[in-house]
Amino acid sequence: MSKSPTISFIGAGNMASAIIGGMLDSGYKAASIWASAPDDEHLQALRRQFGISVTTDNRHCAEQADIIILAVKPQVMKAVCQTLAPVVQNTRPLIISIAAGLESDTLDQWLGGGLPLVRVMPNTPSLVGKGAAGLYANSATNNNQRGAAEAIFQSIGSALWVDDEAQLHAVTALSGSGPAYFFLMLEALETAAMGHGMAQDTARQLAIQTMAGAAEMARRSSHEPAQLKRNVMSPGGTTERAIHCFEEKGLRNLVDEAYTAALTRSQEMARDLAAD
Repeated sequence: MSKSPTISFIGAGNMASAIIGGMLDSGYKAASIWASAPDDEHLQALRRQFGISVTTDNRHCAEQADIIILAVKPQVMKAVCQTLAPVVQNTRPLIISIAAGLESDTLDQWLGGGLPLVRVMPNTPSLVGKGAAGLYANSATNNNQRGAAEAIFQSIGSALWVDDEAQLHAVTALSGSGPAYFFLMLEALETAAMGHGMAQDTARQLAIQTMAGAAEMARRSSHEPAQLKRNVMSPGGTTERAIHCFEEKGLRNLVDEAYTAALTRSQEMARDLAAD
């Protein structure tokens, strides 16, 4: 792989756009980035926005690449991969897939076999540069390729490796689905405050800033979350009473059940997609 690899995106939706924007902000050169998609009007908008090269021809896009990022929907991935197989078997690029559920062996088979491949589970806060991505590399991926993949996803947030591909299901249930869990909490807090007379905008802004501040405190602190929680609680105070209410109503068990439900569904989707 060259020191300044050419990176081609097959698929140019919101996540691909977020990654491209983050890469450019981190110093990647627009001249080294390609994107392909069926909609030329959309591609031209990306070209104007980012200064990258675009094409509606997936194979031509792949031919340029040291790294290919597969950013198409899982339901069309098989057809896309089979179209690209003759190209990538000749050029041997690093393949990065951001498609949920599709396992590395399945993707590698569709691409003709024997390729270095990294699976990534990003999440929607990547769209604002605050993503959390889990990464897994197959045995054909060398350390330089792992470093290149990690750098790409660090440009839009944090990137953490798992050694067992099955752990990507756990990543999906935590950081992949997790933003919706926090949005639910925001929604519930906003509704509760409004029920006691607070204006909606005030409730929403206070809830958002509280969540953002708590997350930043957790990020900077060396303390465990349990200790951070205790630091907010005064004996006999308002926070203690609220926390006791959460505990008595079984919040921990509910979170565990919801997390397990998401993980199980991720496993089911992987089996279904591999069988198609």
